[in-house]
Amino acid sequence: MSQTKPLMPHATASWLVDNTALGFEQIAEFCGLHILEVQAMADDLASSKYTGRDPIHSGELTHEEIERGQADPSYVLQMQKAPVQVSRTKGPRYTPVSKRQDKPDGIAWILRHHPEISDAQISKLIGTTRNTITALRDRTHWNIQNIQPKDPVTLGLCSQRELDAVVAKAAKKAGLDASVPNVLGSNDDKQALIEELRAERDAAVKAASEAAQEAEAEAWLEAKRAAEAEEARE
Repeated sequence: MSQTKPLMPHATASWLVDNTALGFEQIAEFCGLHILEVQAMADDLASSKYTGRDPIHSGELTHEEIERGQADPSYVLQMQKAPVQVSRTKGPRYTPVSKRQDKPDGIAWILRHHPEISDAQISKLIGTTRNTITALRDRTHWNIQNIQPKDPVTLGLCSQRELDAVVAKAAKKAGLDASVPNVLGSNDDKQALIEELRAERDAAVKAASEAAQEAEAEAWLEAKRAAEAEEARE
């Protein structure tokens, strides 16, 4: 049986290329990729630019395991913790890769300060799975010792208006209206909030699309320049 591969092999390979002295073959073997794919990442020729994913943070590798590989080019890296496959929830919000590692801190903050908010509401607000929420509530999350509750607004996981709207809705359902201000206000305010949220979603989709197009164009230009340079030498 083949060794378990990282949950995000290309992003993990990109991180290992940029942050370690491991050989291309070692990285390719660990991530289940072809060595030419890893070389393309190192040379910035890959058609898609991957945001690196730290396998140490995810528990898939340790500093010691990487050091063994760096010391011995023939050493085969061993997966330390198999990635957890989670089921996708219906309609999760988009969260930039750079913010995703902050999600547990934001979820922990909500669980502590707003227990009236349901798992479904947290899942939609933060863009996470109910399995993760349950693990944090039961303190069985694999990284629970390093999680510190932090305001999700401060972390950039949602806007203040989004959080206030969810808090108000949860409080109303729980019969706590008297202690919670009407953050949505009039119908005009509600419509304005809807338009703002729609604009934020559209902007996120547009930004992701533009980033992908720019990365592809940059890679194409670099390949074209390399080809022209090769022709010039001939």
